[in-house]
Amino acid sequence: MTIMQLNSFAQNKWIAPSGNTRQISSAVTGDVIAVAGSDGLDFQAMLDFGRDVGGPALRELTFHDRARRLKALALYLQERRDALYALSYMTGATLTDSKIDIDGGIGTMLVFASKGRREMPDGHVFLDGEIEQLSRSGSFLGQHICTPLLGVGVQINAFNFPVWGMLEKLAPSLLAGVPGIVKPATATSYLTEACVQMMAESGIFPDGSFQLITGGTGDLLDRLGPQDIVSFTGSADTAFKLRSNPLLLKRGVRFLAEQDSLNGSVLGPDVGVDDPEFDLFVSEAVREMTAKAGQKCTAIRRMIVPDAMVRPLSDAIAAKLADTTIGDPTLKTTGMGALASASQKADVLATVSLLSGECSRVFGDPERFDVDGADGDKGAFLPPMLLRCDDPDAAVNVHSVEAFGPVSTLMGYRDLAHAGALLNRGGGSLVGSVITNDPVVARDITLISAAWHGRLYFNNRTSMKEATGHGSPLPHMVHGGPGRAGGGEELGGIRGVMHYMQRTAIQGSPDILTAIGNTWVTGATEVKPTAHPFTRVYGDLAIGDTIYTDPRTVTLEDIEHFAEFTGDNFYAHMDEDAAKANPFFPGRVAHGYLLLSFAAGLFVEPNPGPVLANTGLNSLSFQKPVSPGEEIHARLTVKRKTGRTDEYGEVRWNVTLFNRDCEQVAEYELLTMVAYQ
Repeated sequence: MTIMQLNSFAQNKWIAPSGNTRQISSAVTGDVIAVAGSDGLDFQAMLDFGRDVGGPALRELTFHDRARRLKALALYLQERRDALYALSYMTGATLTDSKIDIDGGIGTMLVFASKGRREMPDGHVFLDGEIEQLSRSGSFLGQHICTPLLGVGVQINAFNFPVWGMLEKLAPSLLAGVPGIVKPATATSYLTEACVQMMAESGIFPDGSFQLITGGTGDLLDRLGPQDIVSFTGSADTAFKLRSNPLLLKRGVRFLAEQDSLNGSVLGPDVGVDDPEFDLFVSEAVREMTAKAGQKCTAIRRMIVPDAMVRPLSDAIAAKLADTTIGDPTLKTTGMGALASASQKADVLATVSLLSGECSRVFGDPERFDVDGADGDKGAFLPPMLLRCDDPDAAVNVHSVEAFGPVSTLMGYRDLAHAGALLNRGGGSLVGSVITNDPVVARDITLISAAWHGRLYFNNRTSMKEATGHGSPLPHMVHGGPGRAGGGEELGGIRGVMHYMQRTAIQGSPDILTAIGNTWVTGATEVKPTAHPFTRVYGDLAIGDTIYTDPRTVTLEDIEHFAEFTGDNFYAHMDEDAAKANPFFPGRVAHGYLLLSFAAGLFVEPNPGPVLANTGLNSLSFQKPVSPGEEIHARLTVKRKTGRTDEYGEVRWNVTLFNRDCEQVAEYELLTMVAYQ
């Protein structure tokens, strides 16, 4: 068998391993399959290349440009994933496991690409929150913005997800405009290297957008500065060692950690053996024990169930585990493959031995189990092992030591408060789950335990067919947790992008804020267009283009007709005495939605033109009532422009209604799609 020489990708070149190299073995056969080493790398040159070449090239692109490239890269990898599956088997992963890693990583990139286009501007500055008025007249304002860090993201990943772990960090950093230096765990770095080869060959991202280290990081962390960020996934001990680096602390380098955790799953006290939630709990438990051979930072390590349910659940879970076939992950009949390495197997066995002082083994004998299609002595195989802890209150190791493999412990609770207390004994976790059909149980557990968890996953008969599973981090939701779990977070949609950006408070005049954010701010200069804005194509519209409409008088007949036509006979519009008794109204007033309809009639150009559709409105507010006989007029201003497709873009308009005295009576943001041509 040819031994792979795992190269690093530095300064847009592939660098062969040299110096003190490390041999990597197949998780299935135990044979040496690869050699890795990073002694030949110039870490300062890698940092300079990322900061001086990759960073500027990325920042020259808009958020939407980067999002489009993320999508293109994800689709490029998707077309070539079969080659990655073939390598993934050597990590001990079945095809199902590989899809979690490889397809999951690609899917995460696609989600960030989509969110980048939908939730971020087609520009270089991200606006964080609304305008803050800092002066009486509005001539001095404030706003928070986010811009990319000017350094690099050093992304250190764990062995269990060599593709997803890389892509779920790279996607938000590249979308933010920050280049990444990827450091996978050496044991499975051959799969990461193959993926990076594809990424480099694609040519989709600029040179320097990503680099790869296969081997150790040497003094790389010592060379980081305050514009850099370390994003780490792995053990709590390793995270502590890295984040305690004196130079990182001194220079204020951001350190984002996602660490191991003793995640728990609670079966609600409302669930009986004949309820669908009982079977659901069993299925979730077995899946989390066997998927990726239990090597998931989100796997269920502690099953916390009512005392009366310990025995029936013990029997049900053991019976289902007995049907799990352990063996060569390339076989279609294999339900659980090998652990990632012999050393990982040894670590799990040592931890199980430690836990045996507080637990008894219900299922799974590591000395006696069958392995299909492979040599169980040479490969890193173990059976799923279900333990039971009869005194979880007195136990210590069960709540503090993680067996990072196919191991979980079942324990009983007296009442819901006790269940929450046991769940919290993990000292902070990535995810806690609750299987219950009682919303009150869900609410009570939330109040007891949410502060100790990065994510709470609830499932029952209503959601079970579509729920993604206890152990499935989603790019839309935060992935991280407090305490033992690292105190950081990843993913979470655009929240994940913000980790690679600097939030800055800007203060100044409306024109200054408009220029920085490329979004019109009330009080900024208004530009009178040469033609009605609705007759102009997307490219001809400029931020600040403004028209004022002719006035219209709102009559009592208008109000009564609107009430009759819509059925909205609210007393403030129809009963003079009742309206006067209301502290908000001087008497009968116009419907707010009548005013919106009149506003549209005042500013809309009725003929066919480049405005294709009105897709909604945001932030509607009514400031002052309008009585019968009063005049209103509207101001329509181009507030923001965002490209959407090859045919049209979104234009957001500020619409403000005024009365005859130029007092503001209503305001909202109108969304339209406008053709490019």
